[in-house]
Amino acid sequence: MQIDEAREVRTTCPYCGVGCGVLAKVAADGEITVRGDPDHPANFGRLCSKGSALAETIDLDGRLLYPEIHGRRTDWDEALDLVASTFSQTIAEHGPGSVAFYVSGQLLTEDYYVANKLMKGFIGSANIDTNSRLCMASSVAGHRRAFGSDTVPGNYEDLELADLIVLVGSNLAWCHPVLYQRIAAAREKRPEMKVVLIDPRRTMTSDIADMHLAIAPDGDVALFTGLLAYLGQHNALDRTYITAHTTGFGQALFAASALDLAGIAAATGLSEDELARFYSLFAATAKTVTVYSQGVNQSSSGTDKVNAIINCHLATGRIGKPGAGPFSVTGQPNAMGGREVGGMANMLAAHMEIENPEHRERVRRFWNAPTVAEKPGLKAVEMFQAVADGRIKALWIMATNPVDSMPDADAVEAAIKACPFVVVSDVLGETDTVRHAHVRLPATAWGEKDGTVTNSERRISRQRAFLARPGGARPDWWIIAEVAKLMGFGEAFSHVSPTDIFAEHAALSGFENDGARDFDIGAYGDIGAEAYEDLLPFQWPAPASPSPLRGGSARALSKAKQAGRGGVGGEVSTSPGRPTEVEAVADDPLWPAGHLPLKGGDQPAARLSPVSQVDEWAQPAKPPISPLEGEMAGRPEGGVQAGHSSASIRFFANGGFYTPDGKARFIAIRPAAQTRTNPDYPLVLNTGRVRDHWHTMTRTGKSPRLSQHMAEPFVEIHPADAQHYGIGDADIVRVSTGHGEVLVRALVTVRQRQGSVFVPMHWTDQISARARVDALVPPTTDAISGQPASKNVAARIQRFAATAFGFAVLAERPASIDADYWSLARCPAGWRLEIALQSGRDWTGFAASLFGLEGETLAYHDIAGGHHRFARFAGNRLVGAFYLAPTPVAVSRGWAVEQLGADHADRQARLAIVAGRPGGNSVDRSAIVCACFGVGANQIAEAVRGGCTSVAAIGAALHAGTNCGSCRAEIKTIIDGRRLQAAE
Repeated sequence: MQIDEAREVRTTCPYCGVGCGVLAKVAADGEITVRGDPDHPANFGRLCSKGSALAETIDLDGRLLYPEIHGRRTDWDEALDLVASTFSQTIAEHGPGSVAFYVSGQLLTEDYYVANKLMKGFIGSANIDTNSRLCMASSVAGHRRAFGSDTVPGNYEDLELADLIVLVGSNLAWCHPVLYQRIAAAREKRPEMKVVLIDPRRTMTSDIADMHLAIAPDGDVALFTGLLAYLGQHNALDRTYITAHTTGFGQALFAASALDLAGIAAATGLSEDELARFYSLFAATAKTVTVYSQGVNQSSSGTDKVNAIINCHLATGRIGKPGAGPFSVTGQPNAMGGREVGGMANMLAAHMEIENPEHRERVRRFWNAPTVAEKPGLKAVEMFQAVADGRIKALWIMATNPVDSMPDADAVEAAIKACPFVVVSDVLGETDTVRHAHVRLPATAWGEKDGTVTNSERRISRQRAFLARPGGARPDWWIIAEVAKLMGFGEAFSHVSPTDIFAEHAALSGFENDGARDFDIGAYGDIGAEAYEDLLPFQWPAPASPSPLRGGSARALSKAKQAGRGGVGGEVSTSPGRPTEVEAVADDPLWPAGHLPLKGGDQPAARLSPVSQVDEWAQPAKPPISPLEGEMAGRPEGGVQAGHSSASIRFFANGGFYTPDGKARFIAIRPAAQTRTNPDYPLVLNTGRVRDHWHTMTRTGKSPRLSQHMAEPFVEIHPADAQHYGIGDADIVRVSTGHGEVLVRALVTVRQRQGSVFVPMHWTDQISARARVDALVPPTTDAISGQPASKNVAARIQRFAATAFGFAVLAERPASIDADYWSLARCPAGWRLEIALQSGRDWTGFAASLFGLEGETLAYHDIAGGHHRFARFAGNRLVGAFYLAPTPVAVSRGWAVEQLGADHADRQARLAIVAGRPGGNSVDRSAIVCACFGVGANQIAEAVRGGCTSVAAIGAALHAGTNCGSCRAEIKTIIDGRRLQAAE
């Protein structure tokens, strides 16, 4: 992209729900670099390894650039006409319930809003659901049961203000690294802060924990109902809060008392001593935040888990106060925005209820719609079952990859293949889902998209375009609106920009609200293009005017509204009976990440313009930080920071819930046994994420450095289980359930709970032979939320009897790979490949098929031992190297990868490549630990031997752990391991 001068654009990271601010610098020659936005209240300049590598993921390799019909390139007119006419005809013949949209937390709020409006208001069906159903639907259901609304009460500052943080089913260090680093920094400043990790696995998050409770799968309900009973027995209740602001406490406490301590121990797999210590710590610590994520949500009892946690916070009055509350952290960048617009099958727009006739009529009038869906639609699992049995005859999938991410994924793929009409809007031309589309629509990607997202703390931020749209790619909102126009709904979908859509969305949130609904950003209901472009991050609610239900200062509200429209992005405190106050930034920074060495660029900018000339940026001495004190109590809470947008809003400290009587609901929950294993499938399969990859790798898989940490699919196995099943480290393992099987690499580790195995969910058919782990997960869901249970699946493992193992580095991706097990990953200057086979091949021919390009080949053969090695050169360039052995190949992989980009004029030195290890004084970095700086385990171990005995010392010597901090726990593990070896 040619531009006249360098510029830097403020935008937002497209990965997890932390919602980090990003500064994307576009150089005059079009080169893109990214860094954290030091003024964004979510991250204050920090990015994780994934965010730091965003510039490596925005190339056009593999992009879908033009519409296609049955694989044939076409123009937008023909493609949109076909989509609109087919959906219209299907509705006319079979009714509104015969069509469906399956959308994504990757969509921007504006995209989500238009899709939901079309389906629920104009097609007249609620058959729109989202992949967010897979990650946070149980949190939504739990919030609505307890609070009467889907409200996250607290904010990120609470993680720094708390005296106790309880992490439940959350590997924060890998899945939300910036929040983990905020906690780590706060703890360094206040060593008395305690952290408890509740997780079957001893993940890297345990590095920060004072206590790790290796709970049995789905033992959380028993644990937290037991905690509620303990609080009652030990007089650790806030009876004033319970009486004034809640109902149902007696029934909840009675149900929670069903198990004694021994019964809870049996249900959780924890000792009575562990339970007593945790319960006592929770009871004694007023400022407690309970953070929970997929380990809670992805369960057939997920909603009960959420409410069991909330019950404990309601019983102690620890909600909506600085440093206290239950906190659901979301997995996608705009899962929260999707919830705000009603982008789930059982929700209506602007946090209104689809079951409520008054709400439906309000939305219908606002939209001037012919009708509004009168009942919930099909949730994700139900939707694809309806595709399979023929009830859904036309399906539009947007920005997601359900063939890999849905449970029972093989059945989902079969359903999509059999569906009469499938439309997929995506950025890539080939995914496991796109390959089955009748119509492929090219959507804009991050860097090209323009709109808003909402993070886990209710903070709305702008994603801004800094790249030109490539080819014929178009924004999702535009694609949906054009189809709506062709279906005859042009007047309602006449938006010409995301500004129009955001203003309509904001206006609907405030329409006939008057404080009756939590979600209200009516202050932005008439926002203009300039103010929208300048919009800074803000937390909701941001009402257009004070209300009798919310209270608040009219002067302050008006001031905040004006600031917001002017681009300042101020925040509104609307505490009952109390005026809004202006908070000052604390003088002593809690989290400037100053305890970690910073690169020179990780400093705040003086200007808050969304687009600035690079040479105009000034660098003040200290970044803005989260205030330690000065919070206000009330509903909602917080204040406006003059000229800045990092003030915080909290809910429910003084009650004011969104139920008919304004009181929270305790939910009576009795723990129930959830035994899934049986003699045929005696182990528990748990699925999840790794540090440097995300979802199905359509973005992170493009980055060479992100692919070096975990380069192939794996299964974590406890050593006792590995021994029982005859599995060694690095063996290939068949993991199977009643629904399917995968082949993955064995990773034997004591971090895994005995009796359970863990397989990550990222690998697809595009980059591996048989590693789509969600094909193994049954379509079991929570009865209330409809969220699939992906963390407790009965499984078995078996050593795959491979007779040959191979590793290759390749300058070009091979056209095909004839192997039982294979996994491809990007690396600098090419690809790295792991293979395993049960039977032999013509290895010379096999190597040639991998290399592709012609050239000079060096080879080594030990036919008796089964060892073969090949290296092919084209001039001074390495085309490929292939190493084969009867056991897992012992090759210096990191070093071999580096040879693809090296000059090989020295013909004698080429023999080192055939040997597979560096010669002379060359360094083998081994497995990459720090993705940001490419530091390997061997380098860290050598530094430890040289006297670096702390993470900070390693950072000073190697820079490892000094950028995003995601690898700091692993660095500490290596240091501790070297200490143990020295002690022995």
